[in-house]
Amino acid sequence: MTPAAGAEPPEPGASGAAYFTVINPSGHTKRVEISAGPFTIGRQGENNLVLRDNRVSRVHARLEREAADLYVADCQSLHGTFVNGERVEGRRRLRPHDRITFGFDDGYQVVFQQGSGQLTGLAGQVSGLAGQASGAMESLPGMGANLAKLRSLLEVARAVQSALSTQEILDSVVDAALSLTGSERGFLLLRPGSYGVSPAETKPVAEGSELEIRVARDRHGNPLPETALRVPRRVIERALRDRRDLLSMQFDPEAASGLGAEQSIAALELRSVVCVPLVKMRTEVKEGTMAARLADTVGLLYLDSRTMAADLSMGNRELLQTLAIEASTVLENARLLEQDRLRQRMEQELEIARQIQQGLLPGEFPATASLRVAGSSISTHQVGGDFYDLIPLAGGAWAMVVADVSGKGVSSALLASLLQGAFLQAPRTPEEIRERLGALNRYLLDRTRGEKYATLFYMVVEQDGTMHWANAGHCEPRLLRREGSVERLRATSLPVGMIDGVDFGAETRRLEKGDTIVVFSDGLSEAESPRGDNFEASRLKTLLAQGAGLEAAVLHQRILEDAQAFTAGLEQLDDMTLVVARFQPEA
Repeated sequence: MTPAAGAEPPEPGASGAAYFTVINPSGHTKRVEISAGPFTIGRQGENNLVLRDNRVSRVHARLEREAADLYVADCQSLHGTFVNGERVEGRRRLRPHDRITFGFDDGYQVVFQQGSGQLTGLAGQVSGLAGQASGAMESLPGMGANLAKLRSLLEVARAVQSALSTQEILDSVVDAALSLTGSERGFLLLRPGSYGVSPAETKPVAEGSELEIRVARDRHGNPLPETALRVPRRVIERALRDRRDLLSMQFDPEAASGLGAEQSIAALELRSVVCVPLVKMRTEVKEGTMAARLADTVGLLYLDSRTMAADLSMGNRELLQTLAIEASTVLENARLLEQDRLRQRMEQELEIARQIQQGLLPGEFPATASLRVAGSSISTHQVGGDFYDLIPLAGGAWAMVVADVSGKGVSSALLASLLQGAFLQAPRTPEEIRERLGALNRYLLDRTRGEKYATLFYMVVEQDGTMHWANAGHCEPRLLRREGSVERLRATSLPVGMIDGVDFGAETRRLEKGDTIVVFSDGLSEAESPRGDNFEASRLKTLLAQGAGLEAAVLHQRILEDAQAFTAGLEQLDDMTLVVARFQPEA
């Protein structure tokens, strides 16, 4: 669209809200406002803009503000950050319409925008038409009235920017259509659930009808009762289905042949009736290019007049066409915005759940106890299904449990918290361990019918070094003897909650001063490098062989750092839990 006469293109620092148009690999778009504070982009949930792609680094890029300008900087990502195809070295100033990519052609694209936003297309067209009209004012009579109509379209754009609800946008669309055509009454009808209208807002639909009335008002903005639409909706819907002109049509007596004599256009005292279909625009990616296509017709604008015919001159038809297309786009954006708000609310709640879950893990471990422990659990999502705990017992003994609940997400996190609570009263003898695990097995089977189970390693270390332990299908912990030998603590039973009748027997070992037990979940043992190598097979054996004699905290940190370097920022499929316990009695 050609800019209006005398208009200058905005500078990067020009006023107007800064935002990103985010295009995902399937071609769908969404708008993300750029907040005033630090703004980061990456695949971790803590970023301001989260890109769900394993190839994107955890924190891939960040924005930096300097006066009115914005700069993008790469955060030492694996694949790099690119602006308009050029790799960012240091940082780069962003200009409107700059396209940011993340090192691969088939991934996310982020377009920097600055300006009014949702109705950019409509506002641009209206501005262009207004500029042309201003230059022709002297030669074209009646142009002042047309400019007033153009201003009504701009009101829709303003409504989108300031609206707090979808309903306000719908009202503005009807007002603009009434102003354009000179019609007396306007009704906006939508299919239930269309354009961001939440199920809670959906109104009852008339029997035999596919449409619901979302707006009913006159040219002065006064609301009308739904009964004011006296033309049966089935007639409107049939005209909508049989339309030939995609964006406007006018009823006449012949077009309303489905009406009885008492409901004819003349009987209803209607001088003119106009219907404008609202067509949802979809974006698709084909052969590397993006294209918009007309998709479902999800509603229509119905306008009528009793005293005068609607003004459908060529200029008004074009403006009405612009309004219909842009209104459809805006309402679809409103739906996407509502989805984004729900997503953000859910992420906030999951972040609270994550903080609560992390708070349930042990904080500081005793520095002078006979069992020196260091542990951590890193979730792949906001909440995870792993947990570990350390419980002091009478006489200087300690109990430790590490578990991994099957699956991911909130259900696994809730079950992990339940299992953690089951060990607050820690069993101590082999028989008590057998009974506790058997009770847990029956409880889970009764509640989840085998759909959820947990692998679990439990041990009790007495003051004299006697260790009782049970491994319910968990990854094999390693017992590092102080002289350097390594023993696998193999599974003693199936996981809890999988099948009935399992015998959860416990075994006994004798620990010497300096012996270390390393317990981990499969998220660590099965961690992969960018080349697809396995961490346990490639690195863990060597690390454990070198770890004999190291303090628990030192060995724990060394394994974690090596795992992070091994995965090189690649998003992993499961939670990574690691606990290192070294037997170090004071006497």
